[in-house]
Amino acid sequence: MTPSLELRIGSLLSERRLTLATAESCTGGLISDRITDIPGSSVYFAGGVVAYSYEAKAALLGVSWNTLNTKGAVSKETVFEMARGARKALQTDIAISVSGIAGPGGGTPEKPVGATWVALIAPEGEWARQFVWDGDRRRNKQLSSDAALQIILDYLEGKLT
Repeated sequence: MTPSLELRIGSLLSERRLTLATAESCTGGLISDRITDIPGSSVYFAGGVVAYSYEAKAALLGVSWNTLNTKGAVSKETVFEMARGARKALQTDIAISVSGIAGPGGGTPEKPVGATWVALIAPEGEWARQFVWDGDRRRNKQLSSDAALQIILDYLEGKLT
């Protein structure tokens, strides 16, 4: 059986003595929950911020009101700012962030239900990926957390371009 994403990430972070922080919106802490399911995760996981509202994104993660008002919460710009804010606040090597529309409501023609952005910030660079899931609320949250963990693993395995 293949080890879980969480276990593989934990092993690599531990080996490399790297630390991780999360900034979550639509996943509501699911990424942090999955990371902390691994015994010993306190060695590499500093913590996470669940910032659901615009106000929380601005106050806790330093996302600019200009970005929120012009690009919206579900945008590449916002997830970059969320990840930068988490990395700075928790003083980690790496930060992952996610913001999306879990559903069933809230979608627009430009940003349909399931639209999600994930960003990773590390010393070597910044990466963002966009997804559009087609599940129900719970499934969209699960798929977003899977995608975030896969991006962390891809970074640790040198596969992000």
